[in-house]
Amino acid sequence: MKKLSLLLAASCLFLLVGCSTSLDAYKDTEPHLKLEEFFNGELVAYGMVQDYSGEVIQRFRADLIGTWDGNEGVLDETFYYADGSEQKRIWYITKTGPDLYEGRASDVEGVAEGKVAGNVLNWTYVLNIELDGEPFAVKLDDWLYLVDKDNMINRTQMYKFGINVGEITLYIGKK
Repeated sequence: MKKLSLLLAASCLFLLVGCSTSLDAYKDTEPHLKLEEFFNGELVAYGMVQDYSGEVIQRFRADLIGTWDGNEGVLDETFYYADGSEQKRIWYITKTGPDLYEGRASDVEGVAEGKVAGNVLNWTYVLNIELDGEPFAVKLDDWLYLVDKDNMINRTQMYKFGINVGEITLYIGKK
């Protein structure tokens, strides 16, 4: 009986791993995403933050301004939350290879690492946020999907100790 339980558990794990989508699945999708093209100029974003149960806990609009000089970019973001609060984040992005990017921001621990395949960017990093007045570091698994040259959908899973604690969904469009 113990062997059967172990075999069943291993089979379930194999099925779960096999069902996850890898970035390579998007390598032939068009249009090909280039951050230095999409995040260049003025953009606007609309989004929401959901907690682990799916409840919407915050809604926002963000104004973004991207500028590039060769392989170096700056993305200046200003968030306007439904509760009246505002937040500023400035990303310093470096294109390190044909489809590879690194990013830094004051509330990001270390370096964000991103890889593009086709029309998709997968960006992972640890973000320091405030929760109930206390600092709280969450790992973000950020997936950006280029819809067309002017529009993008962004879905982000947030993790703490490997447990999903929330999700961010947003639309980003060129002004």
